Amino acid sequence: MGNESKKEIMFDRMKTKKKEVKLVRRIVLAIVLFLLIVGGVGGYIAYSYVKSALEPMDPASEEQVEVDIPIGSGLDTIATTLEANGIIKNAKIFKYYAKFNNESNFQAGNYNLTKAMTLDEIIKSLKNGKVYREPLFTLTIPEGLTLEQIGQVVEKKTGKSADEFFKLVTSDEFVDRMMVKYPNLLSAEIKGENVRYALEGYLYPATYPFFEEDPSLEVIADTMISNTEKTVSAYYDLLQAEEKTVHWLLTFASLLEEEATAQTDRETIASVFYNRLEIDMPLQTDPTVLYALGSHKDRVLFEDLEVDNPYNTYQKVGLPPGPIANAGKSSIEAVLNPTDTDYFYFLADKEGQNHFSETYEQHLQKIDEYLK
Repeated sequence: MGNESKKEIMFDRMKTKKKEVKLVRRIVLAIVLFLLIVGGVGGYIAYSYVKSALEPMDPASEEQVEVDIPIGSGLDTIATTLEANGIIKNAKIFKYYAKFNNESNFQAGNYNLTKAMTLDEIIKSLKNGKVYREPLFTLTIPEGLTLEQIGQVVEKKTGKSADEFFKLVTSDEFVDRMMVKYPNLLSAEIKGENVRYALEGYLYPATYPFFEEDPSLEVIADTMISNTEKTVSAYYDLLQAEEKTVHWLLTFASLLEEEATAQTDRETIASVFYNRLEIDMPLQTDPTVLYALGSHKDRVLFEDLEVDNPYNTYQKVGLPPGPIANAGKSSIEAVLNPTDTDYFYFLADKEGQNHFSETYEQHLQKIDEYLK
């Protein structure tokens, strides 16, 4: 092979090598550019995510959320609790933020926070809050109690007179003071012509912690009314839109509280009452008869149904003049979210299970089946 041929071969190899080097460089450059782009996009996404998590949950919200931080809660528990209550967007980001800023000494307690608060505002609230104390005693008021029955619970727990409690909550002076203090809750309706007791149904069922050894009866009653205000205030806008009142809501809810035997029944019983109200059919609910009689007996007799009283829904069309007991949140919400049915009748069997019917004939059949 001649020298010229060898040179040509070597030249061709060099050209091929150069092409390979250029190709590799291009591939490497393409890969580097791809990684930079991906890294940049990823970095931007991460930055946006963290930035969003540091911002208030809802800057326009005015709703207060009650958040309980138990004794002994660490930062992990606090962050998780805040996220579960919708106060912050991300528990991990809150935890990192607090650690990065060397924030500590958070106080256990019960806090009213808003979704519009910044992380700094939340941290400040949790650090400056009152140190949590165990209550000296708690007072549990069950659902479905009248003012007289609530007084008996108060007496049993505190030793204070049930008669004195009843005298206080039915006095015009106390009622007037409460109406001034809670104008959105206590309207002139509570003093309607046929209303038996103005504050019946307005002492909310709940467990109340007390931190003083001997709270007055007025403090105890006021605390229960305040809790009703706090619960019902969430529905003010809805009631206004529906042109309904708080008194209407608590009256309706009290009937469900007395009639329902299970949570799933409340919405269905509500539908029965709505269906009857729509055609001006008497509600015919036994608890209103017992309230009219001022009796707590287990059975309503046929002669009881004839009592002439504005609370007797066998004799009067529509809701009674006012609540017949205190109602819990489940009954209140059932009034506002009834099941859509064609039921007009229901009965409770011997085990307390409710059975519903669309016609009177079906209702009679269920009476034979479940009550005889």
